[in-house]
Amino acid sequence: MLKPLRIPLLALLLVSLGGCQMVVLDPAGQVAMGERNLLIASTVLMLLIIVPVMVLTAVIAYRYRHSNREADYQPDWEHSITLELVIWSAPLLIIIALGALTWIGTHKLDPYRPVEQTAAAGETEPLHVQVVSMDWKWLFFYPDYGIATVNQLAAPVDRPIEFRLTSDTVMNSFYIPALAGQIYTMAGMQTELNAVINEVGDYKGFSANISGEGFTDMRFRFKGMTDKGFRQWIERVRSQGDELDRTGYMALQEPTRDEPVHYYSDYADHLYRDIVHRCVDPDTPCTRATGPDDEPAGAQEAATAVSVEALARADAK
Repeated sequence: MLKPLRIPLLALLLVSLGGCQMVVLDPAGQVAMGERNLLIASTVLMLLIIVPVMVLTAVIAYRYRHSNREADYQPDWEHSITLELVIWSAPLLIIIALGALTWIGTHKLDPYRPVEQTAAAGETEPLHVQVVSMDWKWLFFYPDYGIATVNQLAAPVDRPIEFRLTSDTVMNSFYIPALAGQIYTMAGMQTELNAVINEVGDYKGFSANISGEGFTDMRFRFKGMTDKGFRQWIERVRSQGDELDRTGYMALQEPTRDEPVHYYSDYADHLYRDIVHRCVDPDTPCTRATGPDDEPAGAQEAATAVSVEALARADAK
């Protein structure tokens, strides 16, 4: 009874998908655009083999069907050098091209490789962001500004971002489709992701790795802003935020779902470093000896920023 409705139902389904955002194919960041281009180029190269094979399969099946008495039937045919060359050389050339694209793309889009800055954007210092995946929320430190946030991330457009990432608990995955590819986070270790956002907007970020019952709610917003808008956002965090000390961080470690956005105008010295080394709790020994030489990038800037703000507050009082 539903057979007559199949085509209308399929058309309705396709129309409803028109509201979906294909952000992977329409990204807003330079790195994600490179990944999109690599995906499209690889798909087109593979289709150069797949489409002719599918078309020829249909053509041959139709031409040599049982009822076609006019087809040139050659039961003794067994070899053609020309056909052999086409059959083997075409896929081989495609494989070579795919290998070259993959090799170049793997190095050019390496998450540890600093972003190539365009002449239009000019040379700017990268924005350092330290990321901690927790149960089930995201904590972001801005060591250049001495602030931190939960479940909200912001960056100015055309300014390279240098992410350093770790996990407070299990292995996780940090992913902003509009910005760049996903990168894993692991407890006691640090990974790196370099990216840049090129368009002002509000983008989705989320966990791309199952990490427990609350991982589906492990989402955050990433805001691409103008330089002025980013400065205003920094000031808003400083004016509305509280201080994140070690006790406050240990409270954040409790598993929660749908965690609201939190702002922190200040945070404890070397907090990110101690998260990486698994020794936030003073009673817990670090997993390795700590010192100035193994500070994660931006930690010294964080301490400097915190000190400057503390002096400014003291002067104001």
